[in-house]
Amino acid sequence: MKAGVVTRSFPEMDNARAAAFMAETGFETAELCLSQTDSKYWVYNGKSDITGLTDARMSEIVETYRREKIEVSVLGVFTNLIESDTERLAANLSYFERHMQYAMHCGIPVLATECGFDPQSRGVRADVYESRFTLLLDSLKRLCEMADRYNVGIALEPCVLDVVPSAKRMADTIRQVGSPRLKVLLDPANLIANSSEQDMFDYLSPHIAYFHGKDRKINDAYGRNVGDGDIDWPLFLKLYHERNEGAPFILEYCNATNCAEILRRVKEYDKQSRLI
Repeated sequence: MKAGVVTRSFPEMDNARAAAFMAETGFETAELCLSQTDSKYWVYNGKSDITGLTDARMSEIVETYRREKIEVSVLGVFTNLIESDTERLAANLSYFERHMQYAMHCGIPVLATECGFDPQSRGVRADVYESRFTLLLDSLKRLCEMADRYNVGIALEPCVLDVVPSAKRMADTIRQVGSPRLKVLLDPANLIANSSEQDMFDYLSPHIAYFHGKDRKINDAYGRNVGDGDIDWPLFLKLYHERNEGAPFILEYCNATNCAEILRRVKEYDKQSRLI
């Protein structure tokens, strides 16, 4: 298993320290979010001012991890693709395109995002579901056209809290977008309330770019560290090895204090998966 961690787990570190710490802890790969003390650009569900972030500086950041033998598998964007204001949505898509340019320049194959949401009314709501899903399809189609130009993939992270709340709905979304550029960031914690571990792989295995390692109690609104929730990790990792061997498995929600322990849990669950 290619185990990694999101760089935003270490916002108190600069990129050099984060890369060294990740290597020392035993991680092999990363989802790079520009969240370190010397690259504070990452904003969740929106955008930041990246006008001063040059291709050269981006290359320096990426090479910092590669020198420590940390593969940068993904560039995290996570902007809002269902923004209802036309001008703000256009700005979000331009922001995403600039990240595609960084990815192409640095040889990062995949960019990640969620669907996006209105913080005042997150979730599936009958009065806006159709309009928001239509916005999402349009945004994804436009991003996939851009991705063709830059030769990158887009990994969408579905979530029970958002407009794509299940594995089947994610498969439906991929079919309707109709582009091989659209992949899946499979975070089992985000789907476990709506989809079984088996369902996730049955519907999504052919489209998975990488995984988030995170857990969740079935009735929780938000996630927990691996091992603190209701996911059957030995079963999930058995399916991983059968269906998506070698895809990056990148921990989320851990931090510098507990990430070594969470990685140890993953390795133990992985051993158990081979006995099923």
